[in-house]
Amino acid sequence: MSDTQRTTPAGTPAGSSSHHAHRPPAEPALAYPARAVVDLAAIRDNVRALADHAPTAQVMAVVKADAYGHGLVASALGALAGGATWLGTAQPSEALALRAAGIAVDRARVLTWLYPPGAPLRALVEAEVDVSLAARWAVDEVVAAARAAGRTARVHLAVDTGLGRNGIMPADLPDVLAAVARAQAEGAVQVVGLWSHLAFADEPGHPSVVAQADVLDEAVRLAERAGVAPELRHLANSAATLTAPRTHYDLVRPGLAVWGMTPVPQLGPPSRYGLRPAMTLEARLATVKRVPGGHGVSYSHHYTTPQDTTLGVVPLGYGDGIPRHASGGGPAGAPGGPVLVGARPGDGGRVLRVAGRVCMDQLVLDLGPDAAERAGDVVTLFGAGDGVEHDGVPTAEDWARAAGTISYEITTRLGARVPREHVGTHVLDDGARALLAHDPSQQSTERTVRA
Repeated sequence: MSDTQRTTPAGTPAGSSSHHAHRPPAEPALAYPARAVVDLAAIRDNVRALADHAPTAQVMAVVKADAYGHGLVASALGALAGGATWLGTAQPSEALALRAAGIAVDRARVLTWLYPPGAPLRALVEAEVDVSLAARWAVDEVVAAARAAGRTARVHLAVDTGLGRNGIMPADLPDVLAAVARAQAEGAVQVVGLWSHLAFADEPGHPSVVAQADVLDEAVRLAERAGVAPELRHLANSAATLTAPRTHYDLVRPGLAVWGMTPVPQLGPPSRYGLRPAMTLEARLATVKRVPGGHGVSYSHHYTTPQDTTLGVVPLGYGDGIPRHASGGGPAGAPGGPVLVGARPGDGGRVLRVAGRVCMDQLVLDLGPDAAERAGDVVTLFGAGDGVEHDGVPTAEDWARAAGTISYEITTRLGARVPREHVGTHVLDDGARALLAHDPSQQSTERTVRA
């Protein structure tokens, strides 16, 4: 069966299973000994699940940072296939890249929100990208850009309701609203949204969530009195979309959850919320060799083999974004990041931990004295599962725990030299597939998983 054969009507590749670890990488990955397989069907289904959690709101899929490492254009199209009507980016360049790829207004509205003075605001206005205003100076620059473009700029007012990061302080809001009202009367701007961002959404029930919503409500009332009533109010990120209906308003802005990871892992695995991770990171063993007991492994010998054993070298390291803090061993005997060797646990697979320090280009596994693995066999660092504690499939959350960080960082930091292979393109409509086929930054194929 070829790698490009059909999928079943249900969307599962014919002859496939739900896990990628037991198959060799397809041809595009052979130029690099690892790949990140991104399932657009999972992204679509995750967005649908998020929409179910916020049935009265539109969904903005936040695709900043190369869609959290999943590939900007392909992942955005997967999110739109799931019913998202908006795309959100931090940087203007990301928003312009979406438009340049052919994602026009008839396919999605796009909002961008983080820029210094001198940003390419005219280009954003001309590309019909919505622009957030977080300071008084931004009003003047957007108005100037709108005049230069000869078009009305669509703007959202960002209010700092308590996060202490980007946004207009409530005390400064009247002055900003007065300037926006003048610009709106001129026809230079259209006030589309008023929004903010939560500080403690990942701690469900934290009193600041409601407090911030109250501040946002007051900001909306001020805007209405100033004659610049917003069309949309938005506050909820992934965590609030899943756990805080009070914050849903007219639009929710999930990011992490779009890619199938949960922002509230303390409440349960992704499947609790109808989510499944979209990315599987896998590599081929580069070296498999026997070593005696007492043999040091990797820099500083933070791991020493307890017996005669077999070591396997995985050609991924911190140069690829694998966190060095997920090294194994050391004085405290820290558990390293988990790696699935073989198929799923229960089907002959087993989860091993990184042995010794993660290096720039490689990490090492102690495969055990009876290992049958050979060079070229596939291992999975994380995949489409619920985690080591639940179904035995390591996830980005498992790596985050091993490294003392958050799952957001694990996928987002994955290096550009690791190929992204997008599967499940059958969920896209013909127009989206045509856009993807002409996007030089993506290598997206619909592949059949081999048994």
